[in-house]
Amino acid sequence: MDKRWNILQAEAGKVESLQAALRINEVLCRILVQRGISTFNAARSFFRPSLADLHDPWQMKDMEKAVERILRALGREKILVYGDYDVDGTTAVACLYQFLRTHGGDDPTLVDFYIPHRYREGYGVSRMGIDYAHAGGFKLIISLDCGIKSGDLIAYAAELGIDFIVCDHHLPDMELPPAVAILNPKQVDCPYPYKDLCGCGVGFKLITALAQRLELPENEALQYLDLVATAIAADIVPVDGENRVISYFGLKKVNEAPNNGIRALIQLSDLQKELKMTNLVFMIAPRVNAAGRMDDARKVVHLFTATDPAEALAYASQLHADNTDRKEHDYTTTEEALALLAADADHAGRRSTVVYQPHWHKGVVGIVASRLIERYYRPTVVLTQSGAIVAGSARSVNGFNVYEAIHACREYLLGYGGHFAAAGITMEPELLGAFRDKFEAAVAAMIQPDSLTPELIIDAELPFENIRSSFYNIQEQMQPFGPGNTQPVYVAYGVLDRGSRIVKEQHIRFKLQQERFTLQQGPIIMDGIGFGLAGKFPLLQTGAPVDIVFTLEENEWHNQKNLQLKVIDFRISSSSRLPMTSSTLPG
Repeated sequence: MDKRWNILQAEAGKVESLQAALRINEVLCRILVQRGISTFNAARSFFRPSLADLHDPWQMKDMEKAVERILRALGREKILVYGDYDVDGTTAVACLYQFLRTHGGDDPTLVDFYIPHRYREGYGVSRMGIDYAHAGGFKLIISLDCGIKSGDLIAYAAELGIDFIVCDHHLPDMELPPAVAILNPKQVDCPYPYKDLCGCGVGFKLITALAQRLELPENEALQYLDLVATAIAADIVPVDGENRVISYFGLKKVNEAPNNGIRALIQLSDLQKELKMTNLVFMIAPRVNAAGRMDDARKVVHLFTATDPAEALAYASQLHADNTDRKEHDYTTTEEALALLAADADHAGRRSTVVYQPHWHKGVVGIVASRLIERYYRPTVVLTQSGAIVAGSARSVNGFNVYEAIHACREYLLGYGGHFAAAGITMEPELLGAFRDKFEAAVAAMIQPDSLTPELIIDAELPFENIRSSFYNIQEQMQPFGPGNTQPVYVAYGVLDRGSRIVKEQHIRFKLQQERFTLQQGPIIMDGIGFGLAGKFPLLQTGAPVDIVFTLEENEWHNQKNLQLKVIDFRISSSSRLPMTSSTLPG
């Protein structure tokens, strides 16, 4: 599918000033300025994160109340640590549960944890969970990564004599739940300076405050940074500000002295090299999420709190099996959905995609919706049978609020919830057709034409002559990458094919040349790989120059390291656009 190329711009004066201060390649300075880093001091803080840059946890509204209530309960009352079933929730529970058990006085059994079942209870705080706490004699529930929108349930808990502390990062409603303390930097009157912590990050700040009040060594809180970094990676929160500091030192711990659970997942994932955020996103997080999707997410907390490496490996093996099961369902469901759409003559003219089969596994419908968007790029709903009702997930495309479109269909729904990019819905089976038509009408009325074409954000032009080890080494100091600090994406113009070929029927192994406009050296040829681009191979066979979009990476083969291009997209060059020269780009 063709993509719109959006090449970012940067204020020339700021770029020039920053380059004079840093004395690094202008392309890198351009990217830094685009990301709000335009002074020497800002660049120093960015390139050299420090634990001293972590904010004081006591700046968070209600932190004093939360710590006071927990310390009053420790060793005297039963405390239930309650969290969501995804990576953010389970890591948060593992961190706080382990901390309170370790420092909870003479009777650690007074502290327990609860993870709601994805299909029996649904997302967040559940009545079943509160009833469990009441039956077990728990007097304090600490919710992590959920609770900010659970006012009625928290009021119900209060009627049962159970206090609530809410640790959440989701946007609050105007009316807050009646908890004894709410830790959420997104509260309008919370002075905490960084607003984009994940749920596990909020839990980490609570642990930090508790450790300080208990006069514990600093490492009693910092030991959890690898789990917090995993949550940041999986929850797709910005990797800037305080999250960048946490991710930087969390990755350092992942690679040097990881939690037993992370170590076991690394072993089963067969990851040999130094781990980066992408490894946490694509290798660790899916295995953790698979537990809740396919079975019971409680095993994740057991994994991350295991003190015996052999026990951790046993739990990791269960997650690994869940993930294998998830991938099989993912593949077969995606193939069946694509076949349904290919056989639907009306689908080509629609602005939305809605597919349903009663036997599809509920745990993969959201993933499948995302895969269908990769093919058709339109707001998508994938539905399956769940007991006597139909349930499913919606996913959106760039710039379109799928929640609003779902809201417009509420007359046909039993329930729905979500946000701008994703939503979940339930309905009676006989209303499926009416919902499909209403959703299509809502999308067609709301969506802008640009939202029906995927956008490719490009940071800067990078001529081949500037691709050197020194350039790459500085780029890698911009790690960890993630939202708010993505891996730089480059464009090169007027590139010629010099022996590229298709590999494994779907991919292209590139060999590319870009002519220089200086006389000192000959042409530069770069190797590259383009996954899933084989369908565009005929463009190379025309012999015409192409423009390519790529990221820069290091490829290791037989102990030899070489820079290569990871090509994302390419198209026939515009004859009016010539590549920049070495005279305009300092080395």
